[in-house]
This record gives sequence, C-alpha cells and structure tokens, in this order.
Amino acid sequence: MKRFSFSLQLLLGLVVGVALGFAARVWDLAWLATTLTEVGKIFVQLLKLAVPPLVFTAVVVSVANLRNVNGAARLAGKTLFWFLTTALIAVIVGIGLGLIINPGQGVTLDTAGAKAPESVGTWVDFLTGIIPTNIVTAFTELNVLQIVFLGIVLGAAAMAIGEKAEPFLGFSRSILELVQKALWWVIRLAPIGTAGLIGKSVATYGWDLLAPLAKFSLGVYVGCFIILLAVYPALLALVGKVNPITFFRNAWPAIELAFVSRSSVGTLPVTQKVTIERLGVDRDYASFAVPFGATTKMDGCASIYPALAAIFVAQVFDVPLGIGEYVLIAFVSVVGSAATAGLTGAIVMLTLTLSTLGLPLEGVGLLLAIDPILDMIRTATNVAGQIVVPVLVARSEGRLDETVLNAPPQPLESAPAPRPSGEPAIA
Repeated sequence: MKRFSFSLQLLLGLVVGVALGFAARVWDLAWLATTLTEVGKIFVQLLKLAVPPLVFTAVVVSVANLRNVNGAARLAGKTLFWFLTTALIAVIVGIGLGLIINPGQGVTLDTAGAKAPESVGTWVDFLTGIIPTNIVTAFTELNVLQIVFLGIVLGAAAMAIGEKAEPFLGFSRSILELVQKALWWVIRLAPIGTAGLIGKSVATYGWDLLAPLAKFSLGVYVGCFIILLAVYPALLALVGKVNPITFFRNAWPAIELAFVSRSSVGTLPVTQKVTIERLGVDRDYASFAVPFGATTKMDGCASIYPALAAIFVAQVFDVPLGIGEYVLIAFVSVVGSAATAGLTGAIVMLTLTLSTLGLPLEGVGLLLAIDPILDMIRTATNVAGQIVVPVLVARSEGRLDETVLNAPPQPLESAPAPRPSGEPAIA
C-alpha cells in the first residue's frame, strides 16, 4: 500500500465500499452487510477512544503554548473573529439556499411515525453543560464541550503560574504525543474503515431514502460546495493572498479524511500536520488554532445544515417562518456551533436550533436515516474551515512560511511532531 498515496488509498476504500455495499444490497448478502457494519463501527470506536485524551491534552498544551507567541491575545481575537465571520457567511448561504429551493415543499413523508430524539439540545443544557459537575464524568460520558472547558482552564492556569507548571505540561505533551501516534495508526486504517462505513450505508439504505429527501440532500451538498469552492477560495485569494489551488493541494489529505471519517476531532492530527508542514502556518500558533477549531469551528454541521434543516422541517410540518426566525437561525448557528463538538453527526446542533425556533423535534427523526450521507460533506467543510482560518490569521500576522506553502506537498508518513520544549517561537 505504500506505493499509493494516502489520498489514493482513501479513494480506493471509498470505491470498494460502494461496490461491496451494492453487492450486499442487490444479492441480499446479509453476512457481507454485517461485516461492513462491524468494520465501520470498529473504526469509529477507535477514533472515539482517542477523543478524550486527545482533546484535553491538545487544548491544555495549545493554550499554554500561547505564552511563547508574541501578541497571543491579538491572535486569539483574530481567530475567533474569523470563526464567527465564516460561520455567519455559511449560515447565510444555508438560509439563502433554503429560500430558493424550498427543500420541504412537496415532500410526502409519514410525519405521524416520526419520533423526537431522546436527547434534546436546549440553550439551558448548552450553557450549563459547559461546566462539568464531575471531572471523571466529562471523560467517561465523552462530553467534548466539558473536556474543552477543562483544558482551557488548566492551560490558562499553567500559563499563569509559569515554570511551576512545567511538570504538568511536560506530562500533557507526552500524553499528546502518545495519543497522536496511536491515533495515526488508526488513521492509517482509514481506507478499510472507509470501505466499511460507506458500504454499510449503501447496503442498508441504497438510494431509497434519498428519493423523498433529494432536494434537501442536494441543498446540503450544494451549500457545502459553495463554501468550499467559492467562499473559502475568495477569502484565501482576497484576504490571505494565497492561491486556492495551492491551498487545496496541500490541505486535501485532511479534507478527504474528514469526508470519510465524519469526525473533525479524529482528523485533528492530519489537520494539524498539513496546516504546519504543508501550508507553513507557525507551529506555536497552529498548535492553538487547530485544536480549538476542531472542537468549535463547524461551518458544515453548525451553519449550513441546521439552517436548511430548520427550513425543511418548517415546510414539512407547515410552520411559517418570518424574518425574526431566520435571524434566530443565524444567531443560534453562529453562537451555538461549539455544541457539535467535533464528533460525527450534528443532531445536538439540530435539536438546539429546532427547539429554539419552536419547531417539531419529530423532524429530526425524518433526517436521521440519511444523516451519515450528509455528514460526510459537512465534516469535510468543517475541517477545510478549520484550516482556512489559521492560514488567514497567520498571513495577517506574518506567521506564514512562503517556502513551505509553495513547496511540493510532503508525504504524510507520520503523526505531527510537537515543537520541542524550550524551542524559541517565531517572532
């Protein structure tokens, strides 16, 4: 397999998965469908296994590393500004598409059989859920938002007390390197995991469920492509003075892995590697911006998708939406994006949006079946945005290495190596 690039391996896995899925569906091969399901499930479980220690140590180390960066507060402020700005652009695209294509009009689905999800996201749950009541529970129940909160607090505390925190930071860096190395081994299995995940979806659903939801599904993909192929390139060219073709050539492995894995956090090691080693973003700044983005920057899952889904549900259940509701959709999408927390799926964000608008939560049940198909392009959009913003900020701050950016892409053979402790930051 080393003869083939990682991107080609993922593509082969995708093609094989589709072929096996169709074979299992057409010839009713239950054993093959079960095998594909289990392979995909094991791959996702391996990714999720690494999430708690990866997120916690990455956030702790990245926040603490800000002490090595000149103008850290300004960098953090610019990063947050672009996170919010691009999220707002994405939700406007989603609302605009929804008003043009009317995804729920003419859809004939049995809404009587639709059920609301057992777990519903609300603003109270979102705000109170940020602060954990029990540190252990935050990790055992995989509450990524609470893990991020703990990481930020401890990272800031370590930065404040200085040298006394070095033993703790040294331990955190070691854990981070260990987890990244182990996760890299899992990522190398992505072509096999891809075959299982895609094959399972095709074998289980085929294209049957896409028929009544074709307009909505097409809207999600078109919206994400507008962001990926129009908005991001425009920002890169006009603001960052970066050739979009060069950007996508260098960032492609992370975007492709995000598409097949459907996990921003699981893609984090590759995202960080391409941001630093292929796009030339300063390592100290990238070590803060990339992990922060992997848990909070969700243009696909938290902006385009909930906007289109809210319009779809409103039209299916014949609930009128006015200007106030559209403004509320934008507000929820921009402010509540951290609720998605970089895991597969966007159900928390969708229930948060629907409950805020007073729309029937049973609408979530109508969309659950096709969620894996939509989640692929959503996650690819998420990860692309998580790379675009650090590039824009690094360019504005003189922290973008042109030599690295314009060099031929280096092969991705290992996990990203953190900056050695004590190494001076780039001024």
